[in-house]
Amino acid sequence: MTLSRRLAASAAACALLATGACASMAAAPATMPEITPPVAEAIAPGAPGVAPTWSSAAKQGAGASYEAYVDGQYRDGGSTGNVSRVWFSIADGILTETMYGLIHEAQIKQMRFAVMTETGLSVEGTDTTERTEYLDTDTQGRPLSPAYRVITTDKGGYYEIEKRIYTDPDQQSLVVRTSIKALKGKITPYLLLEPHIANTGVGDLGSVAKGNRSSQSDVSANNPGALYAHEGDVHLWLTTDRPFEAASAGFVGASDGLTDLSDGRLDHVYESTGDQGGNIMLTAQLQSVKAGDALSQDFVIGFGASRRMAQTAAWNSFTTGLDEVLARFNGEGDRVGWQDWLGTLSELPRMAEQSTDGGKLAYASALMLKVQEDRTHAGALIASLSNPWGDTVDATTASTGYKAVWPRDFYQVAMALLALGDTETPLAAFRYLPQVQVRADTPGNTGTTGWFLQKTHVDGQIEWVGVQLDQTAMPIMLGWRLWKAGEVSDAEMATMYTRMIKPAADFLVDGGKVGLLWNDATITPPFTQQERWEEQDGHSPSTTAAVITGLTVAADIATASGDPASATRYLAAADDYSSKIEARMFTTDGAFGDGDYFLRLSKTEDPNSHAKMGDNNGQPGQAQDRVVDGGFLELVRYGVRAADDAEILATLPEYDDQTREDLTRVRYDFGPVGDTTPGWRRYGIDGYGEDTTSGGNYGIDGVMAPGQRGRVWPIFTGERGHYELARALRGNATDRAIADIRRTYVRGMERFANDGLLMPEQVWDGVGANGVHTYTTGEGTDSATPLAWTHAEYLKLLRSLADRRVWDLYPPVEARFASGATPADTSR
Repeated sequence: MTLSRRLAASAAACALLATGACASMAAAPATMPEITPPVAEAIAPGAPGVAPTWSSAAKQGAGASYEAYVDGQYRDGGSTGNVSRVWFSIADGILTETMYGLIHEAQIKQMRFAVMTETGLSVEGTDTTERTEYLDTDTQGRPLSPAYRVITTDKGGYYEIEKRIYTDPDQQSLVVRTSIKALKGKITPYLLLEPHIANTGVGDLGSVAKGNRSSQSDVSANNPGALYAHEGDVHLWLTTDRPFEAASAGFVGASDGLTDLSDGRLDHVYESTGDQGGNIMLTAQLQSVKAGDALSQDFVIGFGASRRMAQTAAWNSFTTGLDEVLARFNGEGDRVGWQDWLGTLSELPRMAEQSTDGGKLAYASALMLKVQEDRTHAGALIASLSNPWGDTVDATTASTGYKAVWPRDFYQVAMALLALGDTETPLAAFRYLPQVQVRADTPGNTGTTGWFLQKTHVDGQIEWVGVQLDQTAMPIMLGWRLWKAGEVSDAEMATMYTRMIKPAADFLVDGGKVGLLWNDATITPPFTQQERWEEQDGHSPSTTAAVITGLTVAADIATASGDPASATRYLAAADDYSSKIEARMFTTDGAFGDGDYFLRLSKTEDPNSHAKMGDNNGQPGQAQDRVVDGGFLELVRYGVRAADDAEILATLPEYDDQTREDLTRVRYDFGPVGDTTPGWRRYGIDGYGEDTTSGGNYGIDGVMAPGQRGRVWPIFTGERGHYELARALRGNATDRAIADIRRTYVRGMERFANDGLLMPEQVWDGVGANGVHTYTTGEGTDSATPLAWTHAEYLKLLRSLADRRVWDLYPPVEARFASGATPADTSR
């Protein structure tokens, strides 16, 4: 039972306890008590507060302003004016992580409301149901901007709160417009703001200020009208269009407003948290509302490098007028905003026709990909605007979570944007890539060069340094596609060949000894230090597919750049790698089925060796032939093998086998017979997910528990859809066959989206304890939503169906390697 609903049962509980602590937990009276003025004190006690965490990663909304490039970069003065660098997210019906500055720099953990009703305290997110809608849609209900209407309803039926959330495209500010309606009985709402300034939940300082936005003064009004938090050179200022009844700054778990309200009233208010930083909460009491009435109140949160800059940002939004701010955000009339950007996506209408939901998810997916780009470093595309399983992730030190650059996810997003008809963002992305490639002058590097960093901040700051060969191949692949599309000129490509592509291709041929941070391994391609799941070394079908593709198109670029010797070398390596795919990775003595199938990974040159894989994510290593995944389908996607290749076909039954035990099983179908949605885990024995025994989140307190289980990823429904399209195109791709793919795989991915049209990394597969989350089967888990890769895969599947050609297929690769393939036009 939650803290907020304990009030109704506290009297019975106290009868069983022999402690004085229950005195403050007495059952709430039948009618709400009169609100008496709280005791005012200067400094809040209880520093530094309880250990902080982040919030749920199961986002139902994510947004930021559209900002136009100026000469391919983000600078003030373009058609959208000043550049806004504020992002927000929504989960459980409340505002969650809000970033200002760089895209990973969170400044707020969450902002929600607690409401005192006649039966006790009800807290948004815990004691409410929620509905998320888009504010701006077309006549078909397709979203035109990432501005949201979020409606939370008390489970007891006492109130409903509507919030309209969006950023100001001309200020560093966030707008939250609220309407709080009392459905039965009198209610008193309280705003609860939990800053996590400077991307941590420690070290924050907070205070209450008097005056509201109209006065633009701290002291000109008697009642408090602003909340202020800061740490270092980051400042946050929340102001409103009407004064608060009372306000307080306190430390979470000790002197914060929610803790104080546990007895049904706000007994103490503190003007400041003092000079000692910590995990703080800022609380504001709003006007009470009678049954049947509603309170409308607007809030703007400004950010800046000083208190005055944060104040000014918030006040300027009010001065502009919040309706006008929304019109600018949307791009209504002659204003430039999100509607204008969507209008540049020449392929979006055609792609939306391939959907089964009228294009709603296609439009939302396009928005999500562009939202998740940094607004300082043009083209810096992140994996997700979330911190996986954030509600149990320690926030005492700064972390990016998924708000970072992985070249693999980056490639998927750039390719999806290109599929939509956006040429500017993929081009900016291509030009960004040298920042995350290892060079001789990379800080701390003493080893080989040319490979791409595993994970970095958007400004290029190094975070993880494992070598993943697919992440070195994919930047080459993206460049080739842009070049063939005419977006990169021959002259620019010649420059980028020398600067970035040749070093990368040389590394894919030669490898070398790494010398960066902990990593001093010697890499011998195509044996990769880490495959696409970042956990194992070995020969990987998916990695090898990317490496062969990267080298093949690198040869094309080398030839055009006047380097035929390198072109010959790259093709020779690609030929060699391709000729050994089956010998290295296709077992004929496997533990499953008839024993013939592609392995997830081969630890040696012999796929029949039964070599043991490494332990990962709480799961002990297994013999390599006991682990199957869908990586072999990437061989088909890029054109390294044909869809009807014998070894590809032989692997499908083992990949799809639903009779195996849950530990090694990969495929799970959701829904009734005849109307199922197919889904797949990353691989058998995956431990990257919730604990099957306790139902707890992944990696709580850093412990890799043996019960952890990776769930179903919607990405693989899209990957299989691409394969089935390639397979259909090898035969007679009838309209019926295409319709079947749309019905099974396109609709399947659409079913995995939540009501905010956001797509998750993982969905609940129904195996093991459900824990505190009580997921329904097929519902997104707390791993990461929105996952950019999932949205990208969905969009690419729509484009592939519209073209009747796999979007990620590389014609030179298909012509050279796909068995029985008809050589295709290499210009696509």
